[in-house]
Amino acid sequence: MARGSDGGSGGRYPYCEVRSLAGRPAARPILLTVVSTEEEFDWCGPFDSRQREVGAAKRLPQAQVAFDALGVRPTYVIDHPIATTPSSAELLRAFVREGRCEVGAHLHPWVNPPLRELLGSEFSYPGNLPPELEREKLAVLVGAIEDSIGVRPRSYQAGRYGFGRSTAALLEELGFAVDLSCSSAFDFSADGGPDHSRVPSQPIWFGERREVLGVPITGAHVGFAGSWAAHLHRHASRPALQALRAPAVLARLRFSERLRLSPEGFDLAAMLRLTRSLRQRGTSVFALSLHSPSFHPGCTPYVRSEADLRRLFDTCGAYYRHFFDELGGRHLTASELYDELTAQPAEARA
Repeated sequence: MARGSDGGSGGRYPYCEVRSLAGRPAARPILLTVVSTEEEFDWCGPFDSRQREVGAAKRLPQAQVAFDALGVRPTYVIDHPIATTPSSAELLRAFVREGRCEVGAHLHPWVNPPLRELLGSEFSYPGNLPPELEREKLAVLVGAIEDSIGVRPRSYQAGRYGFGRSTAALLEELGFAVDLSCSSAFDFSADGGPDHSRVPSQPIWFGERREVLGVPITGAHVGFAGSWAAHLHRHASRPALQALRAPAVLARLRFSERLRLSPEGFDLAAMLRLTRSLRQRGTSVFALSLHSPSFHPGCTPYVRSEADLRRLFDTCGAYYRHFFDELGGRHLTASELYDELTAQPAEARA
């Protein structure tokens, strides 16, 4: 794809100089678990740079024990409050030292120095920041992670999936290997964010040198409409039809569902429908996502009680068992996937 045909042309595809992942599909499907590890904040309220509490991080050991029992090494992408609060940093530093996880970077601009932008929805997406400010913020975050965790992050996820025009070059400059910023099939443009609705779920190489691996959070349109499912959803999402709840009707009838591989807002049956559909299309790499505040009831809309938390862990466990036992899959961290793919002959990425 020629340079300039990225997100600048209507925001349809946020990466620069992209190429599809080359080589034969993995014989065994691969799963990543990406945990957006962040402060607690009001998901429905205004953005507030003072909301830096990380009390929910005390539940990380409970989650990590559950991951350990299932043979899962999550990729915790952590933001500035998590990295700079001694209690949360100490937990993650121990997990890394014990080889139980990977730690990457997660940029929430409104709580990440330097704070020079106007607070609001537009600049809550890091890719909307002026390029020099996006760079400063990410450099500060990288330094904080190195200081507190003792590793330089190789994986990155933009807060709110906010990959922008300058992000690709910035990731190359700062030496990141993997980007986890896209949420396939989802469109955030109504709120000022990027449009990922046409981003496929398979990983791609991108950047000037095609040396950064983009691994979208797995999502897709599935349903009886088959290849027309995405088109139906876009048509139903027009204002006039959305007012009639047309997308919900299509989903209820299973003609067109927009699904994400996550226990947050999606049940096990939906996650399995998504996985089966993408496997039939040849997808071999999957990325499951969730947020660390969901480990503490009351911090996200997805987990309001201890019963909700048990359901979240049960859903994850059931999905992992299906992926490993029924599909014969395996689990990797983001960097492990990158290292495995770069071990292929160089011409596989040409």
